[in-house]
Amino acid sequence: MSRVTKAVFPVAGLGTRFLPVTKASPKEMLPIVDKPLIQYAAEEAIAAGIDELIFVTGRNKRSIEDHFDKAYELEAELTADGKKDLLGMVQNVLPNKTSCVYIRQPEALGLGHAVLCAKQVVGNDPFAVILADDLISGEPGALRQMVDIYESCQCSVLGVQNVQREETRSYGIVKSKAGGPRISHVEAIVEKPVPEQAPSTLAVVGRYILTPRIFSLLENVTPGAGGEIQLTDGIAALLSHEKVLAYEFIGKRYDCGNKFGYLQATVEYALTHPELKEKFLTYLKNLKL
Repeated sequence: MSRVTKAVFPVAGLGTRFLPVTKASPKEMLPIVDKPLIQYAAEEAIAAGIDELIFVTGRNKRSIEDHFDKAYELEAELTADGKKDLLGMVQNVLPNKTSCVYIRQPEALGLGHAVLCAKQVVGNDPFAVILADDLISGEPGALRQMVDIYESCQCSVLGVQNVQREETRSYGIVKSKAGGPRISHVEAIVEKPVPEQAPSTLAVVGRYILTPRIFSLLENVTPGAGGEIQLTDGIAALLSHEKVLAYEFIGKRYDCGNKFGYLQATVEYALTHPELKEKFLTYLKNLKL
């Protein structure tokens, strides 16, 4: 039985919704309280049993590599100052057994193209795809739930969530047939349909487990507007070859790809932060607008 031990993080996007802050800093490095989005995503993958993290990067993304790298000068200063707690935090951003691979996507040609860039590293193994700006809280994590389903069914699994019908134009939407609690068999998938043409309101939201067959299908996808290769089109082709499941994960998703969702996540994570929650809650209660 094959296991999922690799995860692909497409992080080459420009993050234009957060300009000017993303002019020189990746959106994936935006902090939710005291950790960047990309670290939450990496921690979710590691909790799912993944030990190889594959980052598909672009220009101005060096800070992501630096974040997961060893910081000799910082560690030396924290050691000299006796700040053991902070030193442990810096040294344990990732477990020692975790490896990181960085692949440069020369042009931002769509999510499908970003995934295709990871082909040589992924090889013939099943793998996860995680979009860091979809922050999902839950225990166990959404990806852990999906890995359990993959290990049982040995087929691709899409993380989905019901959205408002007027929001379907922002997502890949699946048509599916019920197959069990929170699980359905995908019959079709459509990229960003207008509400009146959407086959359902089940939207794919930033979590995928895919079999390696997806690579050959992505290589034959006809590029759309702007020369982009859509992952949705590759998955649509995959349906002709093998079973694909949709799974409504248990957990709360924050769409940190837009400012409102990012602010929601910041406030709600601050309200659960062990150092800040009481003080922050008091602040909010006394806030006069």
